Amino acid sequence: MTVNFEVADGVGTIRLDRPPMNALDIATQDRLRELAEEATRRDDVRAVVIWGGEKVFAAGADIKEMQVMDHAAMVVRSKALQDAFTAVARIPKPVVAAITGYALGGGCELALCADFRIAADNAKLGQPEILLGLIPGAGGTQRLARLVGPSKAKDLIFTGRQVKADEALTLGLVDRVVPAAEVYEQAHAWAARLAAGPALALRAAKESVDAGLETDIDTGLTIERNWFAGLFATEDRETGMRSFVEEGPGKAKFR
Repeated sequence: MTVNFEVADGVGTIRLDRPPMNALDIATQDRLRELAEEATRRDDVRAVVIWGGEKVFAAGADIKEMQVMDHAAMVVRSKALQDAFTAVARIPKPVVAAITGYALGGGCELALCADFRIAADNAKLGQPEILLGLIPGAGGTQRLARLVGPSKAKDLIFTGRQVKADEALTLGLVDRVVPAAEVYEQAHAWAARLAAGPALALRAAKESVDAGLETDIDTGLTIERNWFAGLFATEDRETGMRSFVEEGPGKAKFR
């Protein structure tokens, strides 16, 4: 398999495993979609880490595979490509990308599908598709602009340049930079902390933010209000409030 899935202590790790550079060929894209859907379904998965291993996250699409595709073939394939990445973005649980080495093209777009990005101090990110006479096709023009703003996104997309970890942090493209040897450990710790939290409230928070960004503020506030009120019907809300009153903040143990 070019992508593997392991679950421990409520954290599911989606591990890219297509050496040497984790090029995202069609089989890998389809496997990503399958595993994202599995992570969504499984009750024992409460948070997710996306990781490419110690050396590289993903250096982009499989260019040799794409080179032989004509317009008609890509009309068919491009929807499946986007669907694979959207399945990752729509996992209704906290998702963190653990970025080592290169995250370029499709690799960068995959990282954009996470809620939080932890990068190695030697990581390099970018959208180099323009250098091939193309544009990002797995969500890069949309998710990157929403994350860092349109001007910064256009700079990266128009030039195709790679940015080092420190610049990526300044741009807001990643959220934390750590030594390369600590990337997975810190990503797993972030996920494990949230895996112990209230699952429905985390789902509500993620959907409220993500869906709200796609609409006007009044509709976003309606989404928030409906989730907020709905959580009053959950056991986690009862547990959290009872613990707060009896023990003080931050001590609730959610099932």
